[in-house]
Amino acid sequence: MPRKPLYRGGLAKSLTMLHEELSSHMMKEEQILFPMIKQGMGSQAMGPISVMESEHDDAGELVEVIKHITHNVTPPADACTTWRAMYNGINEMIDDLMEHISLENNVLFPRALAGE
Repeated sequence: MPRKPLYRGGLAKSLTMLHEELSSHMMKEEQILFPMIKQGMGSQAMGPISVMESEHDDAGELVEVIKHITHNVTPPADACTTWRAMYNGINEMIDDLMEHISLENNVLFPRALAGE
């Protein structure tokens, strides 16, 4: 599958794209991958896991675009309280997402493929 080019656009569009990508990704996990793992078929899940890892890469690329647009998620010096709260929320989302991706890529997926 060819890699998607980095999207250059506004913050709202990038956040919307990330939301759509993650919503689709989580649906695939819940409907396909996690049931396979729960049924003890994790060792046969290389295909779905490869798709999930690729989508993790795509999400990471969108996070990098968001960081670029927002100057590493740093609000302008004169930003109002609402704007600062939004940037804080974006930072929390990025931290949570990166932790989620790390746990899946480095713990869940290897254990599933090993049949654990």
